[in-house]
Amino acid sequence: MEKLYADPNGKNTDLQKYAASAALKNAEADAKRAHDGKRVYKGEVTVVNPTVTSLNIDRKIPNAAISSCLDISRWEVTHADTGKPVELPASRLTKYLIVSTVERYPDGWRVIRDEPQGKSC
Repeated sequence: MEKLYADPNGKNTDLQKYAASAALKNAEADAKRAHDGKRVYKGEVTVVNPTVTSLNIDRKIPNAAISSCLDISRWEVTHADTGKPVELPASRLTKYLIVSTVERYPDGWRVIRDEPQGKSC
């Protein structure tokens, strides 16, 4: 995600190795909107306290739900042309609860859905 949002062309990423389905499509669409608006994101995102809340390994395609705190406080939105920070609302959540659904692919687990919960953590 960091690479996708940081590259104004949205090309230098291996996101499809880590995400699929709705999660991949949503991430690509969100990054394209940001880039079309001449914005890039720099810095880092941290996933804190990931906890498996459900696990279904007996299915044809095993899956799990993971609850975690997504910390985007060190992820800065900047103007692509100038590199200057974009002013954001003070009420913006920078650490929030997110529930991700992952599925097991032949070469590893991939996020297929991310659901921000609208609550700080």
